[in-house]
Amino acid sequence: MGLLIKMGNRRFLLFTLLLLFKCCLAWFVVFEDGPSWMTMLTEIPFFWLVFCLIEWFATKRKLLYYTIANLLFTLLYFTVLMYYKYYGIIVTYHAISQADKVAAVGNSTYSLMDPYYLLIFVDIIVLIVIPLSLRKKYKGIQLNLKPISRTALSVMFIISVTLCYFSIWPNRASMNENKQAEEMGILNYEVFTIFADSTEDAEMVEMEDITQPVIDTLKGIKPLPNPQYFGANKGKNVIILQMESFQNFLIGLKVGGKEVTPNMNKLAKENFHYDNFYTMVGQGTTSDAEYVVNTSLYVPKHQPATQDNVKKALPSLPKLMAANGYTTATFHTNEVQFWNRKELYSAIGWEKYYDKSFYGDDDHVAFGASDEVLYAKTLDELKKISKRGKPFYSQIISMSSHHPYNIPESKIRMDLPEELKDTLVGRYIQAQNYADYALGAFIDGLKQSGLWDNSIVLFYGDHQGLPVYSLDSDEQEQMKNLLGHEYGYTDMFKIPLIMHAPGVTYPALIKKTGGQIDILPTVANLTGISIANQIHFGQDLLNQSSNVLPMRHFLPSGSIVTDSEVFVPGIGFEDGTNYPLDILAGSTGATLPKYENALELLNLSDSYVKQLPDKAPAEKE
Repeated sequence: MGLLIKMGNRRFLLFTLLLLFKCCLAWFVVFEDGPSWMTMLTEIPFFWLVFCLIEWFATKRKLLYYTIANLLFTLLYFTVLMYYKYYGIIVTYHAISQADKVAAVGNSTYSLMDPYYLLIFVDIIVLIVIPLSLRKKYKGIQLNLKPISRTALSVMFIISVTLCYFSIWPNRASMNENKQAEEMGILNYEVFTIFADSTEDAEMVEMEDITQPVIDTLKGIKPLPNPQYFGANKGKNVIILQMESFQNFLIGLKVGGKEVTPNMNKLAKENFHYDNFYTMVGQGTTSDAEYVVNTSLYVPKHQPATQDNVKKALPSLPKLMAANGYTTATFHTNEVQFWNRKELYSAIGWEKYYDKSFYGDDDHVAFGASDEVLYAKTLDELKKISKRGKPFYSQIISMSSHHPYNIPESKIRMDLPEELKDTLVGRYIQAQNYADYALGAFIDGLKQSGLWDNSIVLFYGDHQGLPVYSLDSDEQEQMKNLLGHEYGYTDMFKIPLIMHAPGVTYPALIKKTGGQIDILPTVANLTGISIANQIHFGQDLLNQSSNVLPMRHFLPSGSIVTDSEVFVPGIGFEDGTNYPLDILAGSTGATLPKYENALELLNLSDSYVKQLPDKAPAEKE
């Protein structure tokens, strides 16, 4: 009991030191320079604000309330570092609504956790165990703690409020959220985001001011009156394959003298291979990729596209194709409710979807039936649809190579060198090798059935598989050995786009910059469908040579991909960093107009979606 009283009388100092240790751990993981004396200046005042409130308003059980506050702060710091390990940005309250998705991908989340992260919970266990162990022995005895002077509390409260204010106010205009959190302090930043969202002006652009010429001007492109290849594949089927976690560096990669993705390598050699093509997803990852590809709109800033955007009647590729005589269907072995896909599919107008209820759960890999089952059953359906005499548009979503890449032993088809065995990088390679094997059988089936020669077929990755922020020093070194250079943003966000279009494509490596948002206008051009009256933020890759891609969520706001670099802002544009797409060629440097135009494009896209009419009742499930 004496120990508990001593702890209680030093509660202010004790809990300050405990939480300081935890915030330093979070800073060590999240911020490049780690904790410093500024960490104490930005984080401790927030602790003290809460402690002062406890002292003022808790007449009894003060240690209990301190422990509860300690637990809540601990959970926040733990969430910050875990979220950063996958998404590369600081978590805010916006992500709380997606907590159920974290539970659904538990293995993926747990794999990001280093064991020492759990150290931040040790003190909470001790603080709970000690009182419980003493409770029976000293039953009925009150724990009389020394009160803290009201004057001292008032002075400490005022000082803490002042320090918090001067941590937040000078840094409120910073464009880079990570730098903003570093300058403000993590706790101050979390509070700031709540008030900033509730007080900032929306800067809504009126619908009549959102026009295609305005968008094209901001992107720096001029539509051609007679675009090349317009209608070259009119009436052909369209098959789009979205490949789970597939990054471009896999193309041509050999490990232990063996090709990792021989089927994708063959496709890349025989067709158009865009190797400066980028993922553009946000918090919704795979489902966001489906959204961007089928709408040619940017993902929202603070949430997955499948949250609020799917309440709208979205102009889309499935609707466009259906209006021009196509049958449309999408294929995914997961449950349609995951990531609210049922609402997504009705919003963008798929006539039919196939999910877990169709594929079953036999040969389970990741979250559903294996890619082998996906492709075999999908091929049979495509043959049936083709026999109806109408062209079709289908999107196929693979899933077996999902993080953390724990495919069954029976699916492993590639031996690894000793240094890659039982590593994240090694598992990623084996999972993608298996996914490539399953894809090869599907391609063979398309060719044997005659569908290949009568279809436009596009292959692209949905999002990064190996986030830079998730890799430890050993894994970074493994990637450097595989690639021959440091693994960075340009490798991480780069996914392949391989395009097969009968009579149009031929073996070619294309260096034009593009993103998932460009697929809709490219397909529309090939099939001869006008999108002059449909707002789109992508561009036809076959007829434009320059591009600018605003990035969201996995990089700070204001980040863009241009023709020569990935640009990440600092506090503003002036102190931003350019990462060359081609290490040897270097970077020409992003320009201020491109940066400002990219921000305006995002605002236009957000404003456009917000003002679209809601889905008609018939579209709602």
